[in-house]
Amino acid sequence: MEKLVNAIVVPTKQFAAESYRFVARCTKPDTKELSKIAIATSIGFGVLGFVGFAIKLVFIPINNVIVGPSA
Repeated sequence: MEKLVNAIVVPTKQFAAESYRFVARCTKPDTKELSKIAIATSIGFGVLGFVGFAIKLVFIPINNVIVGPSA
């Protein structure tokens, strides 16, 4: 029973200590860095949206030809 408790408690304590160390070293981004991240994310959303729209635009007519118009 003691081995089971040690097998659970020791890794949990080690994980908690490493997590605390990690969070303590992290820093919040400044305004310049945050704006760069926001712009990059926006561009990514735009590109993925355009790619999805283009794929849909191409495959809807192909699907209608293969399957036939739906009732």
